Amino acid sequence: MDDIRVLQHRCLLNLERRIRDFGQGRPAEERCLRLQKEGDTLSYQGDSEEVGCYMAGHPLSKGSCYFEVTIVDTGVRGTIAVGLVPKFYKLDHQPGWLPYSVAYHADNGKLYNGDPVGQQFGPKCSRGDRIGCGIHSENIEAGITTVFFTKNSKEVGSVDVPLAVEGLFPAVSMHSMGEEVKVDLQAKWHLEEDESMMMVDSHEDDWGRLHDVRASGTLLEYVGKGKSIMDVGLAQARQPLTTRRHYYELEIVDAGEKCYIALGLARRDYPRNRHPGWSRGSVAYHADDGKIFHGSGVGDVFGPRCFKGDIMGCGIMFPRDYILDEGEMEDWDQNGGRSALAHKGMKIVPYLEEEEEEDVAEVERGQERKKVTVFFTRNGKLMGRREIVVPPGGLYPTVGMLSSGEKVKVDLQPLSG
Repeated sequence: MDDIRVLQHRCLLNLERRIRDFGQGRPAEERCLRLQKEGDTLSYQGDSEEVGCYMAGHPLSKGSCYFEVTIVDTGVRGTIAVGLVPKFYKLDHQPGWLPYSVAYHADNGKLYNGDPVGQQFGPKCSRGDRIGCGIHSENIEAGITTVFFTKNSKEVGSVDVPLAVEGLFPAVSMHSMGEEVKVDLQAKWHLEEDESMMMVDSHEDDWGRLHDVRASGTLLEYVGKGKSIMDVGLAQARQPLTTRRHYYELEIVDAGEKCYIALGLARRDYPRNRHPGWSRGSVAYHADDGKIFHGSGVGDVFGPRCFKGDIMGCGIMFPRDYILDEGEMEDWDQNGGRSALAHKGMKIVPYLEEEEEEDVAEVERGQERKKVTVFFTRNGKLMGRREIVVPPGGLYPTVGMLSSGEKVKVDLQPLSG
């Protein structure tokens, strides 16, 4: 038994030495198939029937742990992949398709990790986008490394992959006429600085409640079971909408299995296992069927369905004599109030149009001040409006999700609206 352990230890030391040696001082041995390389530019030279691939001469290492690829032209299909491969990888295969390789594919935003079947990972990439790939760490003993990908200097995600004996080499592949990229093998990824920035801009304080939803910056991801209507994932903002901040938006990054995504407003104590709009004190626009739900499990036809890439918005048009309650006043005062906004030249308050005020003139004054008009948008276009009574404490931005893989990016303070 001791002899076996000694042998295993020697193998691990040898593996570590070989990886280190290949990352330092060895002559570069670039490999290229069906691609033309001029300086730092790669262009596809095949007939679109077969894959063309480039592999750098050195693997990533601690001293050189990151590289970037800028898409100059997406060509006919935009089938560009960026990732890491072992030293003797078959260059007529896209990186990520074969074992010990991993890649982020621009045409569909999928991650391929040693398998020709990809998994949804991030947004699609197009002309002008920069795709980065790097390693966070290497666990030699476990034989794995953590690989991460970026788009335009923002991390998309990471995955643990098997560590090949010679290390993992930067690779770029293309598969249609006209595709062209620029490769920067000396690109730097300042991880410590980016992590500190994420701490500042993590947006964790934006959310008062997260149930079966994971927040990462502005990205919300459903992590529930998604088996029944009781598995709703809910994210509710810490502050209600007010005359100061009256609108918010979300972008559907991944529609998941069913796109059971809902955007709306709800009372502060809203049930965590109910989609916004289903229970009293809430209203919401549902992406999967385009219906509006207002305090009921039965929705009304409202607008078109929403899909990946669509931007849904929700806001409030307040009556001119609307009076802030205590919760809203606290938020208003903490952020500088009316004078601060006026000083910045910003719109003070989104009021109802004159004719809309006349339409509600018959409502008793005591109730009128607590009634507002909620509106919804899709890709910048108004979908419709609903009048709703404001519950005590105000109406809070609330997002619901209910199927595996759903991801949305939320902006609680967009410039428009």
